[in-house]
Amino acid sequence: MLTLDSVAFHYPGSDFRLHVPRLQVARSEKVAVIGPSGSGKTTLLNLVSGILVPDEGDVRIDDVSVNTFDDARRRAFRIANIGFVFQDFKLLDYLSVMDNILHPYRITRVLRLDRDVRTRATDLAQQMGIGDKLNRHTQALSQGEQQRAAICRALLPQPALILADEATGNLDPENKMRILDLLFERVDEHGATLLAVTHDHELLPRFDRVVDFRDFRQTL
Repeated sequence: MLTLDSVAFHYPGSDFRLHVPRLQVARSEKVAVIGPSGSGKTTLLNLVSGILVPDEGDVRIDDVSVNTFDDARRRAFRIANIGFVFQDFKLLDYLSVMDNILHPYRITRVLRLDRDVRTRATDLAQQMGIGDKLNRHTQALSQGEQQRAAICRALLPQPALILADEATGNLDPENKMRILDLLFERVDEHGATLLAVTHDHELLPRFDRVVDFRDFRQTL
C-alpha cells in the first residue's frame, strides 16, 4: 500500500535531516510510529501525504509516485485517497462542525456530496459523541471535541490510507479508548491502512506493528 524508498528530506536553514532507507506498510495494516519530539514523525506524514516533497527518493501509494506530481495533482490525490488527522486539527473556525466534516467534498470534484454522504457524516458524529454539536462553530468545542470532528472529517470519504498525528492526544482516557475503537473499526470495515504517530505507549499493543523513528533521524 505504502512504500518510502531512499527518501531524504531537510528543512532549509535547519540542521534537521531525515533519511528513510526503506519503509513499507501493507494494505490494511495498522502501524504506529513512535519517537522523541523533533525526530521527524510529523514530517514523515507530510511526506507521505504530499504536503512535503522529498529532496531525494520515492514515495509510492498503490504504486503511484506521489512526489512526481505537481502541487495541484498532489493536493487532488491527497483529498481523494488520504484521510489526515492533523495534530493541530486544522478546522476552519468560520464553518460549523458539520461543514468542517463535509469540507473535503466541497474542495474537489473527485468526491461527490449527496444525501448519503450527509447521513454518513451525521452517523459518524453521533458515534464520536459530537452529534449534538453539528451546528456549532468549532470555537465552541473543547479540544477533545475538535479532535473528534477532525477524525470524522478524515474518515468521511472512506479513504484507502489514514494518517493520524496524535489522533487521541487531546482526549481523556475513557474517550481515548472509545475513539480508538471507532477508528480501528472504520479502518477494518473499509480495509484501509493506518499510519499513526503517537506518544502514548499504552496504545501500542493495539497496532499490528510499531516503527521507532529514532532509526531515521539524522543530525549534521
